[in-house]
Amino acid sequence: MSLQASTEMLQAAREGKYAVAAFNVHTLEMLQAVAEAAAETQSPLIIQSTVGTVNHLGPDYIAAAAAVAAKRTGTPVALHLDHCTDYDLIVRCIRAGYTSVMIDASMYPFEENVARTAQVMAAAAAAGVNVEAELGKVGGVEDDIVVDERDALLADPDECAAFMARTGVHTLAPAIGTAHGIYKGTPNIDFARIARIADLVSAPLVLHGGSGIPADQVRQAVSLGMAKMNIATELRIAFSDAIKQVFGRLPDENDPRKYMVPAKEAVKRLAMEKMELCGCVGKAANIVNR
Repeated sequence: MSLQASTEMLQAAREGKYAVAAFNVHTLEMLQAVAEAAAETQSPLIIQSTVGTVNHLGPDYIAAAAAVAAKRTGTPVALHLDHCTDYDLIVRCIRAGYTSVMIDASMYPFEENVARTAQVMAAAAAAGVNVEAELGKVGGVEDDIVVDERDALLADPDECAAFMARTGVHTLAPAIGTAHGIYKGTPNIDFARIARIADLVSAPLVLHGGSGIPADQVRQAVSLGMAKMNIATELRIAFSDAIKQVFGRLPDENDPRKYMVPAKEAVKRLAMEKMELCGCVGKAANIVNR
């Protein structure tokens, strides 16, 4: 299969009350790991890259690798640009082959967020690319975007409805109490707010800051309308810890294959666990047969 926009797979997830796991990858091995996990579990998959990773590897390299993964996986796969504030980079990624992009203008006033989102919607329309936007401010660190916990603002449900009416954006990431990175304590997720937003917004909702959320809270958020869950930090930790373990045993190891293979396997195991948690295992056929 070729890469596809995530719109249809996320609509199917919202209707089916499960979520598609979306993984931020930073190396070829991480990309291969999540793709193999999708193939073995027959799950739809969203491969994501941050702006920092795009600048590090290049959008054409990432898109080419993701296209190969989609072909080999045989399940619906989308390639998403996460948390981008730069319109020109969004256009570059669309031209390179990305099938989903996020315009993060949540740091601006409502009207400017609407205008910037509408601009990206217009650019993405001709290519059939999914567009994700954010309302409120998700706390924590995502690449070079830092939101202090004191500055994190929860999304207003009525504002979400107005935003959707004004922009027609395909997927919405409302701030509901999660944070990027690993939680220091139990996340304070506002489930009533999720339910209210889901009542007012028919588009698939996106749960940012998915690393480390307790399983019962993930399931509750998904049951209320969250159709996509982003996982980034946990993946990096699993990858890095596996490499550290190899060097702990073999400090002089100089063959990258000797430490990249265990790292890849660690990411693959974690990805399969997250797919199971999101409820998307075995759901690839839902999209193929729609």
